Amino acid sequence: MTSSVLAAAFLFNLGQGVLRPAMPLYLQQAFGASYRMVTLIPMVFGAGRWGASLPTGHWLDRLGRRRMMVTGLTLIACCDVGSALASRYGSFLGWRALAGAGWAMFATVATTTMVDTSAARRARRVSALLMSESLGLLVGSAASGWTYQGLGPRTPFGVEATCMLAAALVVWRTAPPSLGQPVPAAAPRWRDLLAVLRTPGVVRMGLANAGLVAVQTGVVVFLLPLYWLNRVGLDPGAVGLLVSVSIFGRLLALALAGGIVDPGQRRRALSIGLVAHAVLLGAVTVVAGAFALGVWSLALGAAAGLVAPLPAAIVGDLVTPAERARAIAWFRTMTDAGQILGPLVLGAMADAADIATPFGAAAALLMAAAWIARRPRRTSSRRSTTRR
Repeated sequence: MTSSVLAAAFLFNLGQGVLRPAMPLYLQQAFGASYRMVTLIPMVFGAGRWGASLPTGHWLDRLGRRRMMVTGLTLIACCDVGSALASRYGSFLGWRALAGAGWAMFATVATTTMVDTSAARRARRVSALLMSESLGLLVGSAASGWTYQGLGPRTPFGVEATCMLAAALVVWRTAPPSLGQPVPAAAPRWRDLLAVLRTPGVVRMGLANAGLVAVQTGVVVFLLPLYWLNRVGLDPGAVGLLVSVSIFGRLLALALAGGIVDPGQRRRALSIGLVAHAVLLGAVTVVAGAFALGVWSLALGAAAGLVAPLPAAIVGDLVTPAERARAIAWFRTMTDAGQILGPLVLGAMADAADIATPFGAAAALLMAAAWIARRPRRTSSRRSTTRR
């Protein structure tokens, strides 16, 4: 199943890489969107994910992991077609929210599959998943500006839909047959989720990752390309190139993060990476020149890559194997909450004040996430040993 997930994650993010940098440009061209309207897109996408993550975690083994992944990928492809054909901004929002539900079906199963292993291999496998995602984003982002300019503003939606269907085919044809069948199990109970949340450290990791995702979606993915386009004066091709440089830095750092096997080291690396990420975002308005922008983008991606796999790996360290599907589903729900609230607040801030203002707020939020992540936790070794 691991190789199937990695191949599907690459194709999934290849389509995402083509679409993400182009979407803010498309929104401004097709709907005359303001900054707040642009950042509403990841908010509604996150709302769809938020609503689907917990049910996915509860039911994925009863319904079959392969079936759920294929359904999610196919749903996203259908939503891409609907988005490209939407003539009204409200309809476009609806399609992106539904696509978020499909994303949750794929991502919850993929993350659970990678976390469900030994502690020594957990961070490496999560990093492998994120490296596959980053490689897809790298290739897709490099082609995004050219696709948008050369083939038309709706073309990126068609590219993503094609990639989603290809990923669904890969999962369906290559995943082990045993993972395509439902697993007999008791009906999910909400008190089982409450037991997971009482595990020391699980809630803090969810909060820290929610802050990180709020910054990534509210500022880095959507506002940063517009800042480069409208304030720095770059063309869409140069914006896509800088995004790809950032993703390359993320890819390099993921390999380093995957080698951290000690849970205590993971927590320290998470705090350091969040602080570095905050400093880089706070300095965005003083970076100028092609070379400086390239180096800055590489460093920003590296800081993001260092922290990306660690929260999920730490959550996997804290809970028992039987609890991991529910723990990851809750973790992804918190992640989606960050994706909803971050763009909503930061996009409104850009409209009300200046597009540079949210970068300072994002830096402060990352500092807070670093403080949450570094707080010492009470030991849960007795609980884990007893229940295992």
